Amino acid sequence: MTDTLRVDIWSDIACPWCYIGKRRFEAGITEFTRKHPDVEIEVESHSYELAPDTPENFSGSEIDFLTKHKGMPREQLEDMLEQMTQMAVLEGIEFDFEKLKHANTRRAHRVLHLAKSQGVQSEMQDRLFRAYFSEGRLVSDVETLAELGEEIGLDADEVRDAFEDEGFEDAVEQDITRARMLGVNGVPYFLFEEKYAVSGAQSAEVFANVLDQVLAFTLSGEEPE
Repeated sequence: MTDTLRVDIWSDIACPWCYIGKRRFEAGITEFTRKHPDVEIEVESHSYELAPDTPENFSGSEIDFLTKHKGMPREQLEDMLEQMTQMAVLEGIEFDFEKLKHANTRRAHRVLHLAKSQGVQSEMQDRLFRAYFSEGRLVSDVETLAELGEEIGLDADEVRDAFEDEGFEDAVEQDITRARMLGVNGVPYFLFEEKYAVSGAQSAEVFANVLDQVLAFTLSGEEPE
């Protein structure tokens, strides 16, 4: 008999910690699976907007936006982004904040729901992260999203339709509403078996240990102290 553990993850394309957290979580699954090859991990990603007030036609850089949005000094932001860039390298991720085009991610989340409906959500999420953080692509642009979707096997016209689809917009809003009900105020946010929450881009070892603990609790029927 194969046991299944469910993990729900809230994240945003414009969140560098979410990109790093996804990579670390996947490494944690790999580590966990070595010890528990008969346990299946069922993962579902959910939409979250870190900066929903980003104008859809915003044309500045990440530092331009954060200076205005966070009120942080430019030099402090530059140092912070440089540290983030160096940290990403350790996970095999390239960040290019000079090239990055800050964008409203609402429409990209609609496309992620299209990808979810066709079983390629994780692939689309990876492609969007790389396009946003490494390639300087504008992920609020419909033709950019159509091209990126086509690269991972989606139909470009279906992506264009999803960009305007109110049904997918409802799905995005439902994800955000559920996050609000759970008290989520930052991402990435991981919910194991709809009971046990972990916030932030933890290490692969931490994620593997959490999966170990959740499996033990699930099999024993006991609640953690």
